[in-house]
Amino acid sequence: MGANHEDHHHAPDGHGRALRLGIGGPVGSGKTALVAALCRALGPELRLGVVTNDIYTTEDADFLRRAGVLDPERILAVETGCCPHTAIRDDIAANLDAVETLEERFGPLDLVIVESGGDNLTATFSRGLADAQIFVLDVSGGDKVPRKGGPGVTTADLLVVNKTDLAPLVGADLGVMERDAGAVREGRPVLFTSIRQGGAGEVAAWVAERVHGWSHAHAPVA
Repeated sequence: MGANHEDHHHAPDGHGRALRLGIGGPVGSGKTALVAALCRALGPELRLGVVTNDIYTTEDADFLRRAGVLDPERILAVETGCCPHTAIRDDIAANLDAVETLEERFGPLDLVIVESGGDNLTATFSRGLADAQIFVLDVSGGDKVPRKGGPGVTTADLLVVNKTDLAPLVGADLGVMERDAGAVREGRPVLFTSIRQGGAGEVAAWVAERVHGWSHAHAPVA
């Protein structure tokens, strides 16, 4: 079903479609906190929509709605009923339907964020669903995690290492994580942050730059 969706850069009314940003990472790494921080930072200047993924609940969407980061109707939940990577990589139909529903109801939009359910280091988004991808790790797994690699860590457009404030408590060396992440990512950007303590300003700036580049490349047709 997902393969039948055509990936147009322009909506039927001629407006360039929104940039679709996938955010993935393991359970508890801070994906939903990052989505909330991005909505707060970018909401005043960009037209946003959010799609969350959970296996059997709408918990992440409910959290974002309660937090008031966006108009609640701009946040849709997908209950995957399967491993999270299946719904973002293998059978993306439900997520594409949710993205397209947001654009039909509220478009034109600038950015639609699709948050994956918690998954492992192999999780990546189909390029038919996400135009850009962020992968979120946290330091609680120890400083060995980046060098383990995996497609999520190595190929995401941006790697975010979150919860840096916990590094002393778990014995994680941020310098080692930075070195190893740089080695496995071959020059792709890495940002270190503590979203709960300091927000996600650098990540928001990275996302805003991608949105502006997308909007210029896919400007409305005459």
